[in-house]
Amino acid sequence: MIKHVVMWTVNPEQGFDKKSTLFKMKEKLESLIGKIDGLDSLQVGLNENETPEAYDICLITEHPSREALQCYQDHPLHKEVASFVGKIRKTRAVTDFEH
Repeated sequence: MIKHVVMWTVNPEQGFDKKSTLFKMKEKLESLIGKIDGLDSLQVGLNENETPEAYDICLITEHPSREALQCYQDHPLHKEVASFVGKIRKTRAVTDFEH
């Protein structure tokens, strides 16, 4: 089992405030649930920690194998969401590990 963890800080989407942008991002990420083979679970959390080092939003997914993680990342639906995220992200941190 591979766990994929990504954290972002974001800039507000043009015409929206940061909170609305984060909720839209969360909604888009959660829309992937049940639509991509090899995506066993997906969780999205919005930050509640107010320290300057904190990220705004976190994604945790689980996949049965590294190959399944790659299929998830290559899937057109994932790429569509990633395109949106790429437009608003300020910083990104990622880690993948077996568990």
